[in-house]
Amino acid sequence: MRAIDIHVHPMNPEYVEASLPFMASAQRMFPGKFDGYSNDHIADDFRRDDCLAMPIAWDAEHGAAGGLFSNEDLAKLCAAYPDVFLPGWGMVDPWRGRKGLEEIEHAIKVLGLTGIKYQPPVQDFSPADKQFYPIWDLLQSLDAPVLIHCGTTAIGAGEPGGLGFKLHHARPIPNIDNVAADFPRLRIVAAHPGWPWTDELIAVALHKKNVSIDISGWGPKYVPAQLKFDMQRRLQDKVIFGSDYPGWSPGQCCDEWEMENFRPGVIDKLFRDNIIRILNLQPAIDKALAAKPPSH
Repeated sequence: MRAIDIHVHPMNPEYVEASLPFMASAQRMFPGKFDGYSNDHIADDFRRDDCLAMPIAWDAEHGAAGGLFSNEDLAKLCAAYPDVFLPGWGMVDPWRGRKGLEEIEHAIKVLGLTGIKYQPPVQDFSPADKQFYPIWDLLQSLDAPVLIHCGTTAIGAGEPGGLGFKLHHARPIPNIDNVAADFPRLRIVAAHPGWPWTDELIAVALHKKNVSIDISGWGPKYVPAQLKFDMQRRLQDKVIFGSDYPGWSPGQCCDEWEMENFRPGVIDKLFRDNIIRILNLQPAIDKALAAKPPSH
């Protein structure tokens, strides 16, 4: 197992249909294609690159008025390819209220997903707004991690008004910082390098033990220099690997990170060790490796 990719969009036809209204702008920002691959194609991409993957569901009806790639759909996908997909990230529109809390609990306790992902600009909410605190309280009580998009987004980029999506919802301070302070046992992964607030994100991750960073969505050569500096030093135990597939292929990302010539041991932590520890994935990884067909 070369790496664990914690940030994967399973861009099959159902997922594409659910997210289609705003994927055209995202397509312009990435080298990969968002064409609607078969599930077999997606699984083979990760087998080829010797990576395990954590796929993400889609639910942003309130903010984006899009479709739904449900948590049930995601769980079925993970179950169908146990040698490739680890239990992934559910997604629940934060505006669903009590029904949303019930869906979170169902996704974790019944479907067996690892955690829940939020995309604040696209879902049109600020995580630090206390009306959404019941979400964080529930996830903390379930001991389930949360993946929260941080920084700018390719969705809506270059469109008039950015399609109405507001970037301030994804600013690390106050959003990541307040939630981490008020829910100290909640494991928070800030998705992406947080630009243009990368320094804020670094400060939050250094200050809050329960915050880590995934470096998905950016080619390594484009990741802000201050984050690449600290991920070899003060943050070497708190930064984890993701590709943002299919925008980037996991193998290409791994190759390019290895070419950065980081200090010894840092790549192992980035690709595997930190992820296993922070997300408590060892049991799921053991199952996935046991499901791999024997090599010849």
